[in-house]
Amino acid sequence: MPNPALSEPIRTTDYHTAGEPFRIVTETPPLSAPTVADKRLEAMADPAVDGLRRLLCSEPRGHADMYGGFITAPDDPGAHFGVLFWHADGFSTACGHGTIALGTWAVETGRVPVGAGGTTDVVIDVPSGRVTARVSTDAEGRVASAAFVNVPSVHLHSGVEVHTGAGTVPVSISSSGALYASVDATAFGLLVVPENLPESIALGREIKAALDGTELAQHPEDARLSGIYGVIFVEHLGFEDDGSPVQRNVTVFADGQVDRSPCGSGTAARMATLAAEGVLRPGTRLVHESIVGTRFVGRILEQTHAHGLPAIVPEVTGSAHRTGEHTFTVDPADPLVPGFTLR
Repeated sequence: MPNPALSEPIRTTDYHTAGEPFRIVTETPPLSAPTVADKRLEAMADPAVDGLRRLLCSEPRGHADMYGGFITAPDDPGAHFGVLFWHADGFSTACGHGTIALGTWAVETGRVPVGAGGTTDVVIDVPSGRVTARVSTDAEGRVASAAFVNVPSVHLHSGVEVHTGAGTVPVSISSSGALYASVDATAFGLLVVPENLPESIALGREIKAALDGTELAQHPEDARLSGIYGVIFVEHLGFEDDGSPVQRNVTVFADGQVDRSPCGSGTAARMATLAAEGVLRPGTRLVHESIVGTRFVGRILEQTHAHGLPAIVPEVTGSAHRTGEHTFTVDPADPLVPGFTLR
C-alpha cells in the first residue's frame, strides 16, 4: 500500500505549549487496534503511519525537536478522543504539554463544547492511560489556561548512582506515564541555561544509555512503558513563602531532543519524587520553570496507590497557543522524502 503521506496533502494545526511545539493531525491512516496503547504499537510497525510521522518531523517540514500527535478513536465512549504522541525518534507513551495543547484545541475548535462555569474537561485516551485536559475559559469563551490531570504518578528509585564521563551522580527515577530520570544539574557544575544545552544533551544521552536495559528502567506493571524516556536536569531556585518549591529544569528526551517547556509529564514525574521526599505536600505547589523562562505550576490532587506503591494524581497547569495551520505536500520529484535531520 502506498504511503498516504506521499500522495495526499497533509493538513495540520500547530500549537505551542510554553514554547514547546505540538502539531495536531486529524486525518491519518486508519488503525485497527482496540486501544490507544495497542494503536501505538501498530503505528510503530505500520510504514504508512510511521512514514507520516517521519515526514512531519523531518526537515524541511519539521526539525529535530518537533513534536505532535495523531488523533485517533478513544478506547471507549468515556473519552472524547485518543491521541498517538510522536517526535523525531518515534511514538511516546505520554505527553503533558501535548495534552494541554489538545485540550485548548478541542475547546477552541468547538470539538468539545465549553462547560458550565467556564471549566471544560476534555478527556483523552493516551498510550499510558486516560488523562484530562481541564480547560479554563473567560467570560467571552476564550481559553485562558489549561491543566493536565495525569495518570497516577509514582516515585520508583532514589540515589541511583550513574557513571558518566563527567563523574558519578545520584539519579532519581519516577513514572508518570513515561519513565524519567532526574538529576541535579549542579552535580555537573551546570546551570539550566541555553548556553549549557550541548553538555546537557550529551549527558542526557549518556545517563539514558546507562540506565536503559537495566531493571531500573523497567515499569512495575506494563512493559510497554519501560525504558527511560527523558532525563530531567534540575536547578533548585528555593521556596515560596508557603513552602512551595521553585525549580528550573531542562528535559532531554528520546534521542537528545530538548523540551522547551518545563515538560508536562516530566513535571508530574518530578512531583512524584518531591512528594516521596516530603518536599511537595498537598496544599503546596511545584513552580516549574523551563530553560526558556516559561512556567508550569503543579499541585497534588490526590494521594493514592498505583503499581502497589504510594502515588499521587498530579495536575499541571500551563497554557497553549495556536501558531498556525499548514497544508504539507510532497513534490513527486523531490529526492528528500521523508526528509532529513540536521542539528
